[in-house]
Amino acid sequence: MGEAYFYHLTRRPLEAALPVLLERALGNGWRVAVRGASRDRLDWLDEKLWLVPEEGFLPHGVAGGPHDADQPVLLTTRMEASNGAQCLMTVDGAEVTPGEVTALARVCVLFDGNDSAAMERARGQWKALTDAGCGAQYWSEESGRWEKKAEKPAA
Repeated sequence: MGEAYFYHLTRRPLEAALPVLLERALGNGWRVAVRGASRDRLDWLDEKLWLVPEEGFLPHGVAGGPHDADQPVLLTTRMEASNGAQCLMTVDGAEVTPGEVTALARVCVLFDGNDSAAMERARGQWKALTDAGCGAQYWSEESGRWEKKAEKPAA
């Protein structure tokens, strides 16, 4: 049974924080689906991911291509990722279900701490997931590095 990790972005924008989290997930041997709310935003994120890391390569693709199943990281707007993901990262308020949290090794919800609507959406997701019995952790980068600020174990 997985858990939901909520990442409150306050110091770095999404395009800087996401690659770090993706590299950690890939380092755990997980395939990753990054779910966004719009295709345009995912296309923008795709461009940004090609620029990092400077000394390496972050293998990824946008859903809808002929090699979706082969992608270690697949950017998608769909609920079902076709790359066999064990980790789901959601951005821009994309939906996540309690069933996904329990079925996957990890679900990460990234939200912009400078956007009040994004913060309210993340609070609603935390409540919905924990009320459904999912374990959750809240991480903040306010101090300059990721620190766990809250945790609710699975029921």
